[in-house]
Amino acid sequence: MTTGDDTDPPDSGLRDSGIRDSGVRRRSRRRRRGGRVTIVIVALIMVPLIVFASGVAWFLYELGGKPTGAKVEVHLQRGWGVPRIADELARDHVVRSSLVFNIYARFNGDNSFQAGTYDLRENLGAKGAVKALKKGPRIDYVVLTVPPGLWIKQIASRVAALGGGRSAQTFLDGSRNNAVRSVFEPAGVSNLEGLLRPDTYKISESQDEIAVLQTMVTAFDAHAAKLGLNNASVRGYGPYQIIIVASMIEAEAKVPQDRPLIASVIYNRLAAKMPLQIDSTVLYARGDPKNRHLSTKDLNINSPYNTYLPNSGLPPTPIGSVSDASLVAAMVPADTTYLYYVLAGKDGHHAFSSTADQFQKDVDAARAQGLL
Repeated sequence: MTTGDDTDPPDSGLRDSGIRDSGVRRRSRRRRRGGRVTIVIVALIMVPLIVFASGVAWFLYELGGKPTGAKVEVHLQRGWGVPRIADELARDHVVRSSLVFNIYARFNGDNSFQAGTYDLRENLGAKGAVKALKKGPRIDYVVLTVPPGLWIKQIASRVAALGGGRSAQTFLDGSRNNAVRSVFEPAGVSNLEGLLRPDTYKISESQDEIAVLQTMVTAFDAHAAKLGLNNASVRGYGPYQIIIVASMIEAEAKVPQDRPLIASVIYNRLAAKMPLQIDSTVLYARGDPKNRHLSTKDLNINSPYNTYLPNSGLPPTPIGSVSDASLVAAMVPADTTYLYYVLAGKDGHHAFSSTADQFQKDVDAARAQGLL
């Protein structure tokens, strides 16, 4: 027999069970909420990592390529920056992504590449394309031949004839606006006439008019320096004036042995304060290199290049390109008393004289032979 004190209330078990169930449910909800938070946190961490990893993988994929892809010729123009080059490479299927090429090129410090033609391959990839472009373009040469004696306007025409969009006027402008200067060009002179070396040049596709001009001036300066022009002085005339004399020798001499003799005539007449009366300077003053005939009217042209005028002295600039032989003759003239010369043979040699009487006899002899 049990007493009331030993007996639990009829509903006490139910209450305990409810309390326990409620606690279990709360813990379960907390676990579910904690699980969802964990999933969100993991997602917030993993998704960017996955995106980043995917981006890195894509970037690395775009960097690489297949060097065995089909050959493609790519032309890069002067003035193109990396974005424009990237677009061109993508258009020609050298790279798959212009963006990757742009980023990779800048990351490597390659902000510009030489203009010209490149032999590349399709699917080369950004890394391979940058490496190939850094080697420089394919060198396609055209030949520029400049014989001694040409005026700079004639040289400009030959440069324009090379094609590639080159202009004679741009070449001429560059020779007069100090875009290029010779070490022998005096202060106050902005004219490269006579300061371009006559030679045969290989001109690459990437060389524009100014680059060609610079090449020719650099060649002249180097060769003239080897001949000793830097420190040359002849009867008080310095390097630039010697070049002017050499340009007249170049225009007048037809056979090698006449060069130092013509030089002596020029210096002797300068010393005697006589007009040089060099026909080639009048031709230059008239401005047409193709017309070699002079009239009496031409001898009165009002020009600083007309050496028939009284007190004319040297022309202000050379009158054409000069050979090494003419430069040497101008630096080392023959030691003579000659003041005159005139054509004396069909081979182009001249007769030289020290007096006006002998000169007139030589002129009569030349006319008798039909040389004048």
